[in-house]
Amino acid sequence: MKIDIKNTSVAKVGDADLDDSVWGADVNEHLLWEVVNWQRAKARAGTHSSLTVAEVRGTNKKPYRQKGTGNARQGTLKGHHHVGGGRAFGPKPRDYSYTLPKKVKKAGLRSALSLRAKEQHLIVLDAFDVAALQPSAKHQAKAKEGAKRLTARVAAALGKLGVKKALIVDDVKNIDLARGSKNLAGAKWIAPAGLNVYDVLKYETLIITSASAKAVEAVLKEAK
Repeated sequence: MKIDIKNTSVAKVGDADLDDSVWGADVNEHLLWEVVNWQRAKARAGTHSSLTVAEVRGTNKKPYRQKGTGNARQGTLKGHHHVGGGRAFGPKPRDYSYTLPKKVKKAGLRSALSLRAKEQHLIVLDAFDVAALQPSAKHQAKAKEGAKRLTARVAAALGKLGVKKALIVDDVKNIDLARGSKNLAGAKWIAPAGLNVYDVLKYETLIITSASAKAVEAVLKEAK
């Protein structure tokens, strides 16, 4: 499939010939659901923990005699049915991650990228040179030197592209872009090697440089 290559001023500077097996594949919703579930499970800390009867601090002494009080017999006040007692079958630390086949991961990412391409929410740039960008007057008034100035430049570029919420994919060497997008609530920078289904679906627009698109294709394209 062919798509326009633009610069940060929204001017067309060329054409990109993208691999149909990566950017024009069938969108499999079940695959997307499966990969996102796997990513979310892997991200869980699993540090939850509750105390059992054996772990609750307190005495093991019988609270009162077995018979003659008119009350139900009790062996300890640390039981599950007492306030402050241990919890029966409560959560304990565990690992929620599980293994997903590589083929499923790649197929899910191809589906996510193809979905953005079909929705026309895919923007291919020739480069994302933050140093060459000029902040808008609105952002320039608030920005100072350093990271804030970089943030203002990236925000101005996204404004020109007409994007409010975007995932930006570019080489890890583009440190200015990584720093400049860090403080933007509606944008996230990620390297091609870290591209994943969850982030692609979370942000409504995918912005990727042509070089990064080719790097992604090299990993995901199917052998003919």
